Amino acid sequence: MRPILYSFRRCPYAMRARLAIASAGLQVELREVVLRDKPRAMLEASPKGTVPVLITETGVIEESRDIMDWALAQNDPEGLRRMPDTGEDWIAQIEGPFKTALDRYKYETRYQDVEPTAERDKAAQILQQAEPRLRTTPWLFGDTPTLADLATITFVRQYAMVDHAWFAAQDWVGVNGWLERFLTSDRFAQIMHKYPKWEPTAEPLVFSGKAN
Repeated sequence: MRPILYSFRRCPYAMRARLAIASAGLQVELREVVLRDKPRAMLEASPKGTVPVLITETGVIEESRDIMDWALAQNDPEGLRRMPDTGEDWIAQIEGPFKTALDRYKYETRYQDVEPTAERDKAAQILQQAEPRLRTTPWLFGDTPTLADLATITFVRQYAMVDHAWFAAQDWVGVNGWLERFLTSDRFAQIMHKYPKWEPTAEPLVFSGKAN
């Protein structure tokens, strides 16, 4: 059985799952979903109703970071897992306080008593921590990306898109360059290919490949 990946093209969690699968050179059956019309098969496998969801021979993996770890445990040709312990600290910051601020900045109407500019600035302070390093190296820990880069940069992309003019005007040459290298890479183009909405009667679509 080929693993089945329920995904949504623009979701930063699903994006990072696809990044790891592509880097590992694995093949999965990709099922692109529309979030307002989630397929019954996905909800039966994972009642939480969020993407990504990976169905393997041994079970269902419901969290994007777990999918990344699953893929890279099978094959890690780029050595993405070879990073210092501070890489996990960075991932935790982006998944935690950065994402919390990002959601309140991007989706302010979903929350009460939220000042979006204040939330934007909270997230900016976290990004500033990486600025000195990214002014000296193209990726967080050197000349090639690690898991710390690929597990977090999709959220930074989402943040930058809220007000791109403001983001581009900030004095963070390192962070801007880091994001631009990712957005212009073959790696990004590969995972952002557009697929039609999955239907139970559709022919299987295979997502695979080794990222460049």
